[in-house]
Amino acid sequence: MDSTVREASTAQLVGQLSEQVSRLAREEIKLAVAEVQAKGKKVGVGAGLFGGAGVLAWFGVMSLIAGLVLLLATVMAPWLAAFVVAVGVFVIAGIVALIGKKQLDKGTPPVPEEAIQGVKQDIATVSERAHR
Repeated sequence: MDSTVREASTAQLVGQLSEQVSRLAREEIKLAVAEVQAKGKKVGVGAGLFGGAGVLAWFGVMSLIAGLVLLLATVMAPWLAAFVVAVGVFVIAGIVALIGKKQLDKGTPPVPEEAIQGVKQDIATVSERAHR
């Protein structure tokens, strides 16, 4: 050990520790910010690609629906085939909407209930041990 460190007072050592902990915390925060920024850029690119895939999938579904109308038009009037396909699409949309509503109901209100319960339990445990 360096002789200056051995001769340093407790107050000086505590001051050095405080300074080093502060510097370490600042460096860790800078590192975390840089990491989040890098990941954010990748998430943005990924979201854009998902959006593009969604548009292409939409075009594909519309083409399938048009093909279904044309297929049904071979056995019935074209206007009737279009209405039959439209009713089928609306039925599917209604089913998907009901499933989506059920999922939304499960997720609302967006309160972290398990985390809140855990904190309450921790507070109760600490209070109980403090009164012993």
